[in-house]
Amino acid sequence: MSGFNTVFTYDIWQAYIRRDRSDEYYLRIGRWATVGAVVIGIGTAFIAAGFSNIMNYIQALFSVFNAPLFATFIIGMFWKRMTALAGFWSLLLATLVSLSLYLLYKGGVIDFNSDLEESFWGAGLAFVTAVVVAAIITPLTAPKRDEELRGLVYGMGGIDLKGDVLAGDAVWYRSPVLLGVIAVALAALFYIPVF
Repeated sequence: MSGFNTVFTYDIWQAYIRRDRSDEYYLRIGRWATVGAVVIGIGTAFIAAGFSNIMNYIQALFSVFNAPLFATFIIGMFWKRMTALAGFWSLLLATLVSLSLYLLYKGGVIDFNSDLEESFWGAGLAFVTAVVVAAIITPLTAPKRDEELRGLVYGMGGIDLKGDVLAGDAVWYRSPVLLGVIAVALAALFYIPVF
């Protein structure tokens, strides 16, 4: 609740709706945001009660919200040409596509073997939708300058990671590459069946 009211009050209300107000004003808005968050939380509890188990509920939420967000984020992080407008529309349309598939499944129009199968297909369809929409809208919009993308898009540079390393972190056994290789090797080793 605290995180919700802080983000709503400072990042949305103060930044875009009512600027330059007193602290008392923003405190009142934060309190109302907390009341709203509690009401939303109670509503989501009633929605969750309609599922056979919590895993199905979480998977449904992930397919509708996380898959489109992940796709949009990944595309924006690795494709410097992607624009904010393309990101907005890819996120919105991918979310709507996944939500529509879920509602069609719940309405009996589309049949899946289980709720988890629907979530799998919803997430996949949302991901593909986000990629296609971004690929269509991006060339139609003006790109940002490289200077604005430094440190945000992979390969654009602008961040000195070597300068940020603490002295104790520079030793060989704390290397992310080494630790990653060890993790993959252990995962492969544990996957091998033992007779």
